[in-house]
Amino acid sequence: MKAPITVTTLVENSVYTGGLRAEHGLAFFLRIGARSLLFDTSQSDLLLHNALKLRLNLADAEAIVLSHGHYDHTGGIAAARAAAPQARLFLHPAALAAKFAAGADGTSRSIGMSEAHAEAVRKAGAGTVWTAQPTEILEGLFATGEIPRLNDFEDTGGRFFLDAACGRPDPLLDDQALFFDTVGGLVVLLGCAHAGVVNTLEHVRHLAGGRPIHTVLGGMHLLTANPDRMERTIAALRRLDIQHLAPAHCTGLPALARLGAAFNDRCSACSVGTSRVFER
Repeated sequence: MKAPITVTTLVENSVYTGGLRAEHGLAFFLRIGARSLLFDTSQSDLLLHNALKLRLNLADAEAIVLSHGHYDHTGGIAAARAAAPQARLFLHPAALAAKFAAGADGTSRSIGMSEAHAEAVRKAGAGTVWTAQPTEILEGLFATGEIPRLNDFEDTGGRFFLDAACGRPDPLLDDQALFFDTVGGLVVLLGCAHAGVVNTLEHVRHLAGGRPIHTVLGGMHLLTANPDRMERTIAALRRLDIQHLAPAHCTGLPALARLGAAFNDRCSACSVGTSRVFER
């Protein structure tokens, strides 16, 4: 019998439990029997504080998987690497690229991985695994690699560029999700779903041979989604018959309200300290 998988929200934008802290970012800690891994590292070393409070031993982590190269998912790499120097790093090569966001006033700001954290990745050397293609992280846990952009209503969710002058759009090819199978169906962990929530879930189903998706956790980057995108996203989630949604981080309050109204008790919080156990 396979060991169950426990997914704990280590860092997220919201917290409702005393002693824990929140910040704009995301990090999940996954425990599979005696094995464990990190999915994203948020924007600072806050994961160390929360892990201590939650009695999660980061030193045991065998892998650190990065969903993409933005600062609010990679800023804890150095701290995570120091806590678990043996952990292999899994990321797409494009995660190391310079990344910028355009402001409404025509200015831009750097939102990519800092040089210090990029150096922490480079120092991992042979311990780094590049995930342009689907990759098994631990037994039964997979990173999607690049996600095809197949529908006509999803985009990257913002004005993202590869240069400070905002002349070269960033397609965010580094965006990837983590998934695993359970007795009830697939569980999908999203970083920000810059490839699009629906594109991501359709790709996961394709990779998993058509298995149904039971649970979706994480950031959906619907902050700038127009009404048409929201309606079509909700329709697709219903068509996919998702049993449980736990939107987080960059989903945005208006989108959270729409998803909550559409899915009622199938939709729940993913705040810091939330833990879910999935049987396999």
